[in-house]
Amino acid sequence: PAPGPGLLVTRHLPAGRLGGIRPLHRRPGGAEPNLAPGLLPLLAERYGCPVAPQDVLCWILAVGRPGPRGHEVPLTADPERWHAGLDLGRRLLAVQVRGVDGGEPPRLPGGRRPYVRSAVQAWPDGLDWDPETETLSLGSGTVSPVPRAAWEYAVPGTPAGSGGPGAGTPVLRAWFAARCTHRGPGAEGLEALGPAEWPQAWTSELPALVTALALLADLAPEREAFTPGPLLSRAGLTAAGVLPVPVWSRRPASVLDHREEGPGGQFALL
Repeated sequence: PAPGPGLLVTRHLPAGRLGGIRPLHRRPGGAEPNLAPGLLPLLAERYGCPVAPQDVLCWILAVGRPGPRGHEVPLTADPERWHAGLDLGRRLLAVQVRGVDGGEPPRLPGGRRPYVRSAVQAWPDGLDWDPETETLSLGSGTVSPVPRAAWEYAVPGTPAGSGGPGAGTPVLRAWFAARCTHRGPGAEGLEALGPAEWPQAWTSELPALVTALALLADLAPEREAFTPGPLLSRAGLTAAGVLPVPVWSRRPASVLDHREEGPGGQFALL
C-alpha cells in the first residue's frame, strides 16, 4: 500500500527527535497562532468565512505533501475547495486525536472495534498478524480484529539520525520495535533503561492505535485524490503583507504572562 501522509497531530509533546515538530500556537492558551501574521484575516476575506488556526491545521492535513524543503502546503484561491479540504482535514484530525475532544471514540470502518483478547504474560519475542482471523499476536497476547490495512499502514521515514523508523516501515512494527530497543544487544547507557516486564498499558494502547491506522488507510485514497484547485500566488501573499514572514515571528515566543523587559525583550531574573 502507499505510505501514509507523514503528517501527524498530537496533543502531547513528542519524545525524541522525530523530525520537524510545529506547535499550532506559539504561547500557552492558544493566544498566538504559529502562523504568518496576517494570514488568517486574508484567508477569511478570500473565503468569505471566519478562519481559525485549527482550520489551517485541518487544511494542512488535507493538502500537505513532501517537497524539497519539507512539507509544502498550497493555499487555494477557491472557497469551495477550501471547504472541501476542511471537511477532509477535520476527519483526518478526528482520527489522529482519537476522540480526546469528547464524544465516542472512533470505530473501525464498518463499525467494528478491536479488543485485547488475551493479555501478554511474558515479554513477546515478536509481533505477528494472522490474515485469516485478523489477529495481532504479541507472544501470548492477542488483539482482534486487526484489518490488513492497519497491519500494513506505513508512513514515510524520518531523516537519518532522527531516531524514527525507516521509510515505509509499517507503524505497528515500528511501535513494537521502539518498545524493545532497550533489550537489544547494542543498547547502552540510557538506551538500555526500560521495563523488565511488558507493561499491560502498552497492550491497552493497541486497540486505539489499530483503529486510527485503519481509518487513516480508509481516508488515504480520498486524500491522495484531493487537489486544491487554483492557488493563491506568492505575489498576492506579498501584496497582502503576509510575505515575507517577519523575522520576529520565527523566533521563540515568550511563555510569560507579563511584558518582558531588558535587551531584546528579555525579562531580568534576579
